[in-house]
Amino acid sequence: MNQVDLQAILTAFQQMSNWEIAAALMGVAYILLAAKESQWCWLFAFFSTLVYTALFWEGQLPMQALLNFYYMGMAIYGFWLWHKHGKQTDTLSISRWPWVWHIGFIAVGIVISALVSAYLQKTGQSQSPMLDAYTTVFSVMNTWLIARKVLENWLYWAVIDGAATLLYIQTGYYATAALFVLNTILAVVGFISWVKLYRQQATYTA
Repeated sequence: MNQVDLQAILTAFQQMSNWEIAAALMGVAYILLAAKESQWCWLFAFFSTLVYTALFWEGQLPMQALLNFYYMGMAIYGFWLWHKHGKQTDTLSISRWPWVWHIGFIAVGIVISALVSAYLQKTGQSQSPMLDAYTTVFSVMNTWLIARKVLENWLYWAVIDGAATLLYIQTGYYATAALFVLNTILAVVGFISWVKLYRQQATYTA
């Protein structure tokens, strides 16, 4: 990394608003709490995405604003689902998908992403149509997986956040890119944590 890039990153961090910093910190809290299966992760997710929705809308990034608005709805759904099962004996357990389901999931995501990417290329509404499309589509789909406690969601997040990091670097959002590097690392931590929990619940039900 050359001196110009380093200066650009430092400048980007200095220009971050207090709201953006708060949203980023709440996003980190969401990931850490989700890794521990705490239903309160969804509270942090809701307020983080609420702030991001407003910031992206004001910043004339309508697709990112709509994505975060969707996240807000999923935060409510996730909290309801985890809280509902938490009150019962049949607690919502971590589950694993068979390979054929993952193949179908990825295939559907690729097809939809390709269509969205083609639309963005045609209309010129994105600086990086392909990365923008694929990260957005798979983020929407994968949020449903974490709400349903599908173990492999963390592996998808690691790939999605890694791609998003590249997207933000390409488009000059260096501060956000740095935060997504942290998200990528936390996704790996979340996967390791859930693997342990999954094995524990398998022992209890054996």
